[in-house]
Amino acid sequence: MKAIKIISLFIFLINTSAIAQHVQTAFSSEAFGESFSGKVLLYLSKDGENPKDLAYGLPLLHCYCIEVKDIAPNAPVVFDDSATSFPVKLSELERGQYYAQVVWDRNTGGRNIGSSPDNMYNTPIKIKLTKDFDETFLINCNSKIASPNQFEETEYVKVLKAPSALLSSFYNKETTINAAIILPEEYDKEPKRKFPVLYEVSGFGGDYHSFSGDNKASKGIGTIPCITIFLDGNCPTGHSTYANSDNNGPWGDALVNEFIPLVEQAFRCDGARLLTGHSSGGWTVAWLQVNYPKTFAGCWSSAPDPVDFRNFELVNLYDDKNMYYTSDGELRIDASIGGRNIPWGYLRDSYQLEHVLYRGEQYASWNAVFGKKADNGAPESVCDVSTGKINQEVVSHWENYDISLLLRNHWKELKSDLSGKIRFSVGTADNYYLDKSVMLLENEMKDLDANFVFAYYPGDHFTVHHDVYNKDGFQFLEAKYEEWLAKQSTN
Repeated sequence: MKAIKIISLFIFLINTSAIAQHVQTAFSSEAFGESFSGKVLLYLSKDGENPKDLAYGLPLLHCYCIEVKDIAPNAPVVFDDSATSFPVKLSELERGQYYAQVVWDRNTGGRNIGSSPDNMYNTPIKIKLTKDFDETFLINCNSKIASPNQFEETEYVKVLKAPSALLSSFYNKETTINAAIILPEEYDKEPKRKFPVLYEVSGFGGDYHSFSGDNKASKGIGTIPCITIFLDGNCPTGHSTYANSDNNGPWGDALVNEFIPLVEQAFRCDGARLLTGHSSGGWTVAWLQVNYPKTFAGCWSSAPDPVDFRNFELVNLYDDKNMYYTSDGELRIDASIGGRNIPWGYLRDSYQLEHVLYRGEQYASWNAVFGKKADNGAPESVCDVSTGKINQEVVSHWENYDISLLLRNHWKELKSDLSGKIRFSVGTADNYYLDKSVMLLENEMKDLDANFVFAYYPGDHFTVHHDVYNKDGFQFLEAKYEEWLAKQSTN
């Protein structure tokens, strides 16, 4: 009987190997003239003509990853069923015609693998998968992703790339904090006047290059002219959130101790610093205000990423056992339509796709900011990728970034510098249920008499920024600036 089982297993392995689909790829010396070690990704989509630029959702993206070492130009490597895959192995993929792209990730600093400068790739080709599993498809990568165009400064918009000794030491290469500086109309008209500074932090994927060539003056803080500084949150693992972390380095300290002093040397600042941001930027500015309460005079946090980890997109990280499934076995929704229980995506699928992409996306970004560094140098995952089981050892490290928990544990030390300085606002139909986390925080802050402002408006994560929403937020910041001015006059 034992011999029969061994023979059956041998036959099974032969058969599965025989039907494994193969995609072969190489990069040309024109794209990169040296040997390559790292990860290579294959992107496939039936409908998306540039699959490397797709994210989870529609059109449907199929993604595969292999790791290689010392591959010379023009030397082929092969994707087969041993590749890390989403959502299925290559041989299990529905037969049909697909757009195909390959990217060799050199990880030179860009956030998104499919658009990171210097990565080798191919212009999209079409391949047709049939039942002939012996067919091998060839994809030659003859192109290199170009660096962004040089930032075009204008009368009102400037660029600052501030060298950071702290981050350069961490990454072991020269690293800068980059931002677009938007000046008010009064800046040149009143050459002796100094201005408050509003630090605006981008949401996930935002890029300071979006201001290149723009010549619109800063909108100001309510009725008060100000210098607006648009901080780029991008880093190789996703969004830095300007938080000191094991995986990303001391972004918060670099901002406060290196970047801000350079800003105040280069521009006419009056010493008042205020914060605003939406989504990941909303979490960032709340984190900065809490951790550097004397540095900043006030903060408007809009629809922040989860600020209380007892509701992390409806998952209680401390009590729940699984990221993917509820206790009733239902799939957990990742993103909903208008905050209703109508999914456009599930946590399991988003997380497993990001496992293939491995860096630069939302869940990978949270793992990098909040989590520990694993023995292999990568961020540890908060859950088992296959099953969704939550890793409580990793959660114990995430606790350090639970804003609600931090405030509750340290309010006595923070109160004198932080009371009344933060305004949280969010849509009541947030697609990621971020309003639920804000509500938990509000209840805790009421108990502490923190004097924070909490406001809820009609709208989802993407539509909540209507005129009334924005007006109320900037009025709060204007009031914080007036309080700062009054305090200066009494000192």
